[in-house]
Amino acid sequence: MSPQQPQPSLTERRKAATQLDIARAAAALFAEQGPEATTAEEIAVRAGVALRTFYRYFRNKQDAIGPLLAAGGDAWRALLEDAQPGADLRTTLEQAVTATLSVTGEYGDEQFETTRGLLRAAEDDAALRAVWYRVNQESEERLVPVLARLAGKDADPLEVRLAAAAATNAIRIAMETWAATDAPATGTKRSPAALALRCLRELTGGMKWPAA
Repeated sequence: MSPQQPQPSLTERRKAATQLDIARAAAALFAEQGPEATTAEEIAVRAGVALRTFYRYFRNKQDAIGPLLAAGGDAWRALLEDAQPGADLRTTLEQAVTATLSVTGEYGDEQFETTRGLLRAAEDDAALRAVWYRVNQESEERLVPVLARLAGKDADPLEVRLAAAAATNAIRIAMETWAATDAPATGTKRSPAALALRCLRELTGGMKWPAA
């Protein structure tokens, strides 16, 4: 059982909800007309907030999709935070990857397609790519203490960091590879979950895993 985490305040929950509303509005507009043709003003109107509210939370229009892209990493870490220390770390990671990247209902399909559209748009938008890479870097950094707890107090910190880097990049590369195709989000060897498992195993094939 993971240590009890302090619950966010009502103000923090409202802030996070507003940021996610703005992120969804930005993603929808980027999908409809592309990042270049989309303005911060349009995103604010679509999200139902004032332009000053938009700039209170985000530096530019590309930055606005950060919370949406980060949601997958948040879900992935939440699964690992609920895992029990002492289990085989490779197996725990593979199970979390499969669960996180498995489509569960219509909303899951929609989220995957939104991410596919954003990653395709990022190919021609350096600022959008920068947000994607930043989100992955932040996710990797937040994953390190989670894996350190699972690996145990005697685990080599370098091995823990390598495991966090391998797991994060396995998901990133899988999503980028899948987004470049028209493959469905589930049911094939080209789905995000299948690709991520393959990437994770390839990246960690010769790695010494932290032992609890």
